[in-house]
Amino acid sequence: MKITTLISGILNFIVRAAIVVVVIYAIKQLCIKSYDYGYRIYSEPPMAEGDGVDVVVNIPMGSSVADTGKILKENDLIRDDRLFYLQELLSDYHGKLEPGTYTLNTAMTAEQMLAEMSPGESEETTEEAAGADAS
Repeated sequence: MKITTLISGILNFIVRAAIVVVVIYAIKQLCIKSYDYGYRIYSEPPMAEGDGVDVVVNIPMGSSVADTGKILKENDLIRDDRLFYLQELLSDYHGKLEPGTYTLNTAMTAEQMLAEMSPGESEETTEEAAGADAS
């Protein structure tokens, strides 16, 4: 009777230890993926190096940022439309995207595309930079 209790206790310990190891491993993997995704928000490289390729895209009236991201992904300008949504949300261009036809380049970063698709904002930014240089 004591041996069965001992074996049962050992097996119970092994099963619990295995569950703890699996949970710790899953948490570690989740943390790594979350960090990588978060890092990409601010450091995602352009799709192409060098001169890239110009692509004309039309952003229809009433398009959301998610719709815009899908259009850019379909035209191979970005890798991840959900990441583009977060990049816009956390950028200075949040809520400033305007519909229209734009010539974007595969060598542009998401930040550069956001600036291009926020025409009024890019002019203000250029003026502010010129004013800072004059000081």
